[in-house]
Amino acid sequence: MAYIAAISVLAFAVIATSCAADTDLLQDICVADLASGTKVNGFVCKTNVSATDFFFDGLAKPGLTNTTSGAVVTGANVQKIPGLNTLGVSLARIDYAPGGLNPPHTHPRATEVVFVLEGQLDVGFITTGNVLISKSIKKGEIFVFPKGLVHFQKNNGKEAAAVIAAFNSQLPGTQSLAATLFAATPSVPDNVLTKAFQVGTKEIEKIKSRFAPKK
Repeated sequence: MAYIAAISVLAFAVIATSCAADTDLLQDICVADLASGTKVNGFVCKTNVSATDFFFDGLAKPGLTNTTSGAVVTGANVQKIPGLNTLGVSLARIDYAPGGLNPPHTHPRATEVVFVLEGQLDVGFITTGNVLISKSIKKGEIFVFPKGLVHFQKNNGKEAAAVIAAFNSQLPGTQSLAATLFAATPSVPDNVLTKAFQVGTKEIEKIKSRFAPKK
């Protein structure tokens, strides 16, 4: 049943391409040449195309949730499926351990729709007017996160949870707020962060140390 539900989400995502966030395609296909050094708004097309360019089985199994946040995202975007280039659509699977969190983040290029495969999640997004729109969702239910707005998902249950997410972009991009601010390279100046968060330098340095790459 989970795979039937996932197929339904995929169908929704394909329909969404009629109002896709990405630029409309100008030809039947333009399979991405991921090895090309040429930079364009998207990827240049390659000449040798096969069915493999339109196939990906990476969402069939749960991802490993032994991460710091207890959640893992498995993307099915143009970087995994070159045939998605110019089609304005992609998917992802997100798995959550009990207590797992997909931290507050944004997708600058896409609206996101999640379909719950298993478990229950508390989800929400914040408008530019600083209003939180939140809800608890369970297996078989859908929630929408508008393009560009900060949002999150949290598994407050005792069982693992999973969703399939659909995006109206071949590569929606993800900016996790904490990592963006505290793990940027070069580092965001401490005096910017101390003023923004109204805390001292020691607190900022402590947070940065937690986001530093593990050696």
